[in-house]
Amino acid sequence: MLIGYARVSTLDQDPALQLDALKAAGCERLYEEKASGAKEDRPELAKALDHMRKGDVLVVWKLDRLARSLKQLVLILEDLGQRGIGFRCLAPAIDTTTPEGRLLYSITAAFAEFEREIIRQRTRAGLKAALARGRKGGRPKALTPDKIAKAKAVLRDPTISVAAVAKILGVSRATIYAYMPEARTRAQKAS
Repeated sequence: MLIGYARVSTLDQDPALQLDALKAAGCERLYEEKASGAKEDRPELAKALDHMRKGDVLVVWKLDRLARSLKQLVLILEDLGQRGIGFRCLAPAIDTTTPEGRLLYSITAAFAEFEREIIRQRTRAGLKAALARGRKGGRPKALTPDKIAKAKAVLRDPTISVAAVAKILGVSRATIYAYMPEARTRAQKAS
């Protein structure tokens, strides 16, 4: 079954050209969306993908109607391929049910993989440079040793709850428990 997906970015755009092209291509079912391609949440695309079964073919008018980035496109096409679903783009003509279409897709996937590796390489280099300048990665500590000492001192008073101490320090009770496991034991005994 050929299943068409049409998308326009704004409410005042008309998808008629896309819908006509998809119908002319033989699509038996059409899904139409008015949403930015950059948005992750596209309910009609999700419905189309969920509806598709092995042997079906997803048809779009142009690649940018399906995805805004190469990475997003490759992820969608990878998912379709793993599920045994074909892909066809009308302009430019790409059809993963043909050897030529699979070649073009493979080249596209290779470029996406190259892009991911370059990003990883830059990230590692940036972390290494930051470490050389004395910066450590990761999240800063929620409680300083001084705040931990104050919390322990306040918690010696059995009338003060862990929740109250957490509120004073501007952290959650879970943070207090993470830094001071003995506080959890005390809270359990109190309840």
